[in-house]
Amino acid sequence: MPDQFEDLREAEELSEDEERLLDELGITGESRRRFLGQVGVAGFSIFAMQVIAQRQALAAGGTYSEAAADPISLENAVKVVFKVNGEKKTVEVDSRMTLLDTLREKLDLTGSKKGCDHGQCGACTVIADGQRVLSCLTLAATCEGKEVTTIEGLAKGEELHPMQSAFIKYDAFQCGYCTPGQICSAVALIDEAARGDASYVTAVEGGSNTKLSDDDIRERMSGNICRCGAYPNILKAVKEVHKGEETAATWKFHRPDEKAGADKEVADETV
Repeated sequence: MPDQFEDLREAEELSEDEERLLDELGITGESRRRFLGQVGVAGFSIFAMQVIAQRQALAAGGTYSEAAADPISLENAVKVVFKVNGEKKTVEVDSRMTLLDTLREKLDLTGSKKGCDHGQCGACTVIADGQRVLSCLTLAATCEGKEVTTIEGLAKGEELHPMQSAFIKYDAFQCGYCTPGQICSAVALIDEAARGDASYVTAVEGGSNTKLSDDDIRERMSGNICRCGAYPNILKAVKEVHKGEETAATWKFHRPDEKAGADKEVADETV
């Protein structure tokens, strides 16, 4: 029976780097021949070149995004110039590329998370020209000339933004995946209220943007989903930053009445 991989013996030999890469992948002996027969020597060589280029870029001190940059020319390429966290950035992207993918893949700002990728969970929320936007639904090309702030741009050096500090203080997160979007949304919410932007609850209750009610804050934050259910603590964090008042945690303790010999419910105690 003729060997179906016979033609590989006649093919151009793999380079030393390509041989080393196959060894690192654990593809040896017959498995190596079958692998090359499936992907083709030429196809594997292209893959190997990309891996080697990434390693060289990283070894030279470049970023992962620079190392992983596609060497093939982009289709529908457009150049976008905008400010990100106070710094002017110029990127060349496909006209269909979202702001979220641009931040993560082109600018190495991975704080903004890709959750649903359908604009339903809010994990990708960033601030553009003072407004909350879902970066997974925002085309990067539409951000020309805008100022974008991500979770990485809120702190000033080692000093956290008040909202970040409040989230830590009240343990307003568990897994943390939604937290960057929650914090960016909360920061923009405070600015929106200061500008007098009303929510549905504000209009119904006839409240004031100066002191947002709990329901108003809940309504304004409703686009950000926390699958861990940290909503009560998120509310406390936003209230403290918005009102400048500490939100005390209160608990009810059930203790026996030593004098009467009966149980009674002790009033709220602040802890």
